[in-house]
Amino acid sequence: MSQSRLAYVLPNLFTAASIFTGVLSMIKASQGDFVQAAWLIFLSLVFDGLDGRVARLTRTTSRFGVEFDSLADIIAFGVAPAMLIYFQFGHNYGRFGVLVSALYVIFGAIRLARFNVTHGAGDPNVFIGVPIPTAAVFVASTSLLLTEHPSLRLLEGTLLVLSLLVALLMVSNIRYPSFKKIDLRRPLVLKTLIVLTLLGSLLYLYPAEGFAAIILGYILYGPLRALKLKRLRIHSKE
Repeated sequence: MSQSRLAYVLPNLFTAASIFTGVLSMIKASQGDFVQAAWLIFLSLVFDGLDGRVARLTRTTSRFGVEFDSLADIIAFGVAPAMLIYFQFGHNYGRFGVLVSALYVIFGAIRLARFNVTHGAGDPNVFIGVPIPTAAVFVASTSLLLTEHPSLRLLEGTLLVLSLLVALLMVSNIRYPSFKKIDLRRPLVLKTLIVLTLLGSLLYLYPAEGFAAIILGYILYGPLRALKLKRLRIHSKE
């Protein structure tokens, strides 16, 4: 295989790895190994981040790669988290648990389809609606919290409702920062380094709690920002 052909294959191998770990996550969830299932979703996120970056670095982006990546995302960040929700605690709530898991996948698919259709037409610095990988990290981190702190099982019903709300946020028009173009001019480099170091320290000391806190803060940022802007518009009209 020539070097140029290998360059085209490499990004798609990472995408395939994301699908593979997503399927493994579903298998582990069905077997009751929820810790492994959650961490496999995180691993899928790593592969998902690598495929696009490798494609851009090697200048091998293609329409096939974009479509393949979307299909991988619905498996790794749509179906796998939905199965984790259902097998860990959703099955305790009968049809409502089934409904939440199904709507999570459906809304995730709508989110991806909308992103593909509108990609390049909007502001690259923002996402419209919660990205599906972010929603998947929310599910995985709450799953880890439940295994780390069994007392939280009393809140399983609340977590099921929160999972539904996150699914709804995926198809909302609420804006979220994308962090695709971070301004790293000299005055901000030190501050960025300090913030990333502190976040890394938090995740090292408290992986489950750290991921849950960071992702919950990001998810809440969108609605809180929207409410603030709405209030400012109301006050400006008065």
